[in-house]
Amino acid sequence: MLRYGAAMSPWEQLVAGVELPFHPDLVVPELHEVRLPIPQPPAVGDVAAVAHERVVGALAGSITPGMTVAVGGGSRGLTDRVGLMRGTISGLRALGAEPFVVPAMGSHGGATAEGQRKMLESLGMTEEAVGAEIRATMETVEVARTSGGMPIYLDRHAASADRILPVNRVKPHTCFKGPIESGCTKMAVVGFGKQPGAAQIHSCGPVEMRDRLLDGIAALRGTGRLLGGVASIESVSGDVVRIEALTGDEVGGDAERELTEFARGLVPPLPFPEIDVLVIEHGGKDISGTTMDPNVTGRFWVHGLPDGESPTVSTIVLLGITPVSGGNVLGIGFADFIPVSVAEQIDFAKTYINCFTAGPSGVRRSRMPMVLPTEQDCIKAAVSMCGKGLDEPKRVVRITNTLHLTSCWVSDALLAELPAGVERI
Repeated sequence: MLRYGAAMSPWEQLVAGVELPFHPDLVVPELHEVRLPIPQPPAVGDVAAVAHERVVGALAGSITPGMTVAVGGGSRGLTDRVGLMRGTISGLRALGAEPFVVPAMGSHGGATAEGQRKMLESLGMTEEAVGAEIRATMETVEVARTSGGMPIYLDRHAASADRILPVNRVKPHTCFKGPIESGCTKMAVVGFGKQPGAAQIHSCGPVEMRDRLLDGIAALRGTGRLLGGVASIESVSGDVVRIEALTGDEVGGDAERELTEFARGLVPPLPFPEIDVLVIEHGGKDISGTTMDPNVTGRFWVHGLPDGESPTVSTIVLLGITPVSGGNVLGIGFADFIPVSVAEQIDFAKTYINCFTAGPSGVRRSRMPMVLPTEQDCIKAAVSMCGKGLDEPKRVVRITNTLHLTSCWVSDALLAELPAGVERI
């Protein structure tokens, strides 16, 4: 409900008094919950214990007593991120290393050291929780060049360490396709490289982005600074199903490629070929780097990268943003309608820094959707403008978010034609 008078926000003032021309007979379809068919490998039990064990087993021959290791902490909301970091750090210490944590998240957190430290803290990664000092800076050092002359940057604290160790979830990327997408390679080349490292990788099209990432990790390996990596993989239910420690040679190599292929099979798109209205309850940087994962919705909107073959979505409504996003809504342009309550949370400085760093993939994805007074107004607008006549059945899907997608809600039009494996609850 909108406020009126002096207490009104600028967004409320923008839409105050606007008469929305909904047809009096417009009906929002009733929705029914269905269970989605998802790959569900067995979950890892104690994440911290498994991470410790994997680090000790894989890196014992690569660590000498007293070796300083900069461990990368990212901005994504990984399942048991704290346990993963704590187990990694305890494993390094058991081998005689002296680890500390650096925020390895490119330009996220408003591209400030304090913003990145706060982002780690918002995800539970405090010094007390992970058991190591956190050193934050946006200063970088050039440590190598690729064969094509592209500079490779490291966070100044990371560059001062004997080795670096990215800790990241492996999953399909939102801006390009390749044998390695999101994971240890990307954190090493992009995340540890802060704003300049992120900008030069993201500033090009999807094909060159893939190639620059692979060239970058080869150059970084050549410096001898890369100790290895710790990779986690999650199912769409949010369970950690694999944790692997990689050596320096395996990061960017066949081992990480195999993990990428395994992870890709765990992120299926929505199983409905045609969707008239997709309602997403919340998005955010902890959900996807693009607020909503295009691997699920089918909307990629990057020049040179085709949209997904399925689903085809006519209209998207986004109802909320997670608090940990801090107002950074790169990807807000995927939505067609948002309520005032979402618009009021947007931090344009953080969002635009992230969009500029993202280069061509930040252009369409940063456009503003239609801002309407309430959530219900947005849903009614999407139903009204989805391209179906007033009396035609509408294929409507509602999901919680694009990350943990085990069930959803569908309208009668979809209930009558459920794909194989989708069951009504």
